[in-house]
Amino acid sequence: MTTDTPRPPRIDTSKAHPARVYDWLLGGKDNYPVDEAVGERLPAEARDAARQNRQFMHRAAAWIAARGVDQFLDVGTGIPTEPNLHQIVQRLVPSARIVYADNDPIVLRHAEALLVSRPEGVTDYIEADVRRPDKIVRHAREILDFGRPVALSLIALMHFIPDEQDAHAIVRDLVATLPSGSYLVLSHAASDLYPELAAQVTAEYAKGGIRLGFRTRPEVARFFDGLELVEPGLVTATQWYGSDPAPEQPEGSGIYAGVARVP
Repeated sequence: MTTDTPRPPRIDTSKAHPARVYDWLLGGKDNYPVDEAVGERLPAEARDAARQNRQFMHRAAAWIAARGVDQFLDVGTGIPTEPNLHQIVQRLVPSARIVYADNDPIVLRHAEALLVSRPEGVTDYIEADVRRPDKIVRHAREILDFGRPVALSLIALMHFIPDEQDAHAIVRDLVATLPSGSYLVLSHAASDLYPELAAQVTAEYAKGGIRLGFRTRPEVARFFDGLELVEPGLVTATQWYGSDPAPEQPEGSGIYAGVARVP
């Protein structure tokens, strides 16, 4: 693994960070009291959503790797929680190459120690913000071959980008760099499935200084404009099972999820 960060970055423990709150929701220990304070105020459903997101990522990554894609760009990586994306993928394709990106310095420290590739493959990490897609892609090109299909993973990330920061344009810019046969994997918190719960979660994150931009199904669907959604299309995270049938009575979820192919 390599990184473009020349010296150990300073970790700001005075402000909550989405990656560390997410770690707390998953039962992790790599967070600070300020992150725990946000998590403690959230309804129990927030922990369910974090788990559902993680499980969707596992299924989607495995589905794509099973189709021969051996390059992944995971933006908004979060604190490493096993199994990580590269572990899922390299079980199926040992030579797979994975680039992780996140904007929290603590993620970088853990990534350097824990996101270790199989000998046949490669993992790499960049400390970067999704709002700088140019920086992410420039670094990823050093590791990934953008002349062949790449899977772009944006799991539970874009609802941290409010409308005035043009989340849809950010995703368009990232997808525009991908060749035909690539995939976009995206999950996003819904504002229209459980409106009262969404409003509560948004308010509690705001108290911790974290802005959220939950979106309706049509708004989430716009992230996939121009792409070919694979079955079962844009559904909730607990309804996406790729080629396999979903459970007859899937668990309720306030998270939209989809996988789409770049034509």
